Amino acid sequence: MLFGIFITLGVAVLSIGLRSYQTPFTQKAGALGILFATFLAVYFVSGSWIFGIVGALAWLFLPWLEILTRIRALRLPKEKTLRPKSPPSSEVFPTLNEITHEIENAGFLHVNDAGWDWEDYRQFFRLFYKEEDRAQATICLNEQNDLSFYYLRISSRARDGIIWTTWNYPLSYGLKLTPQFRINRQRPDQSFWQLYQSHKEYLRLQQVETSVIDPMDEEQIQTEIENDLREQIAHNIKQGVLMPADGGEVKYSWRGMLYLWCQFLLDLVRL
Repeated sequence: MLFGIFITLGVAVLSIGLRSYQTPFTQKAGALGILFATFLAVYFVSGSWIFGIVGALAWLFLPWLEILTRIRALRLPKEKTLRPKSPPSSEVFPTLNEITHEIENAGFLHVNDAGWDWEDYRQFFRLFYKEEDRAQATICLNEQNDLSFYYLRISSRARDGIIWTTWNYPLSYGLKLTPQFRINRQRPDQSFWQLYQSHKEYLRLQQVETSVIDPMDEEQIQTEIENDLREQIAHNIKQGVLMPADGGEVKYSWRGMLYLWCQFLLDLVRL
């Protein structure tokens, strides 16, 4: 029994250590190590390898606790109208100014701060534009209850309606993107400069010239984001991920909750 405890603790500590590194290989190895440590713990306690496998696989179903409680009760507005918004405090978003300077040093102009609030859910957007490349950059902060995260996004809107986008969204996206989006996903730990270089290379590989990208002004940038949000809600209702609720709101359907769980499994594979 003592041998089993030491082996399990050793695997667990090694797995946590691997997870602390930001490379894809170590992240995946750490995630698998945590599953294996769970298997060992249950196996040495129960003496059954079947129970050990069931215990390890229980991690895969853990997200259903949140899906059946918080997500099932979540309501979102069908129409999202962006309004001018003050930036969050340094306690909420301590690196906002640092990232802003980094984006401006890449030649982007700070256009506006906007966002929307709904019950305990809040979004903040800091919008930038680079006329030379006709590229739009955004710092996006999502807050809900005590959970918050941010990501960076660079978009080029072609005249044919395709939105070429590079981002470092840290999770699998909770809603289906509309068909006009083309996503170049990068790791969350990449700097804005790395994202910007990746975006330019992405456009080059897709043979997207600057001449086919629509130029935009401040008002158009905010209007297009509102249109994107509106079309995304409509698209997810059509796909059965969302369903209408009372008061002009929408909520996740059972199909949508299953979709969220599948997205979690994709995150686990990516990690």
